Amino acid sequence: MSTPVVLVAGLHGAARTAAVDELLTRCPGSVAVHHDLADVTRGRVRRIVRDGGQVLETADVRLAHGCVTCTVREDLLPRLVVLAPGTPLLIVDLWDSVEPRSVAEAIGCAEAQEILRLTAVLTALDAGGLPDDLTRGERLREVGRSAAAGDQRYLAEVLARQLEYATGLVLHGGDEDDHELSLRVLTHLAPLTPVHDVASLPAVTGPALCPAELAERVDPRTARLPADARTEQIVTTVWHSRRPLHPGRLFEAVDELVTESVRSRGRFWLATRPGQLLAWDAVAGIVSVEDAGPWLAALPEAAWDLVSPARRAAAALDWDPEHGDRVQHLVFTGPDLDVIRLHGLLDSCLLAEGEHPGHDDPFAPILDLKEIA
Repeated sequence: MSTPVVLVAGLHGAARTAAVDELLTRCPGSVAVHHDLADVTRGRVRRIVRDGGQVLETADVRLAHGCVTCTVREDLLPRLVVLAPGTPLLIVDLWDSVEPRSVAEAIGCAEAQEILRLTAVLTALDAGGLPDDLTRGERLREVGRSAAAGDQRYLAEVLARQLEYATGLVLHGGDEDDHELSLRVLTHLAPLTPVHDVASLPAVTGPALCPAELAERVDPRTARLPADARTEQIVTTVWHSRRPLHPGRLFEAVDELVTESVRSRGRFWLATRPGQLLAWDAVAGIVSVEDAGPWLAALPEAAWDLVSPARRAAAALDWDPEHGDRVQHLVFTGPDLDVIRLHGLLDSCLLAEGEHPGHDDPFAPILDLKEIA
């Protein structure tokens, strides 16, 4: 029978360690594997394996190309396979800035399915630091948490992805007020994900999770986005429209949109790109706009059988006789958001009836460059 594997992710090391320690205590004989990536930019990683009472082994791992992908492929997976026989639970204690999705998909690969089964993805969060860290605009390398040479990611974007991908969230540390504020934040950002404290962690030795289904939860084409909500000073608002956006006016509004909110994401379409489903992802004033592939309405019906049931279901929920699944669906979260003003700004970016968007597309240098790459 396959050995259950739980991933414990999170930028907050103390919270992550507390969650791992609790899992080791709860499941005697379980083993935790951690890769310290502090020196990964020099091609060196330290692997630490421990149980509930002691460190079982340490090793310096040299990689041909210092990165998380290399570490997982060349060392983590082979080590988990060696440790699996006779071990009731394997815990992967992920380095601070590692995003769990790539590791989950590696563990779920066909080659390891008979030996390992991914059963949970937990993200541990420090209640005292979470609200502030979601507003920090530093890159990981500026705070010494890079996971690879040339890592250009931002701290806040990594934190957002860690908590939005997880099957469970673990709050640790801080005082009662910190805990309550963090719970309110998580209610807005990950409303469907259960939140636990360290003493009440969920069972993690159940059936295997499907990495493809986990990915669909955060994929902009199928993501279960938050709904309108207000808890004290925190506001989440959803903006929908069936009309296309004028690229020039939206581009001019981007700075204001991302500074008005702490977190925003969703899918949208530009009048100049009617076939492309575009993904919007912004946190702490940093915005990313990417081509997420074609709208289903832009594909021949024969191609629909090639997309996942979740994608077809999401398109069906948004289907319109004129525009198909093309829709503006953006969600913004922040303190004391002026919803009327924000919606008015977005509405002003829509293409007017009979208006032509012209040929200038300020998003072209971003989107076309990514297509070439």
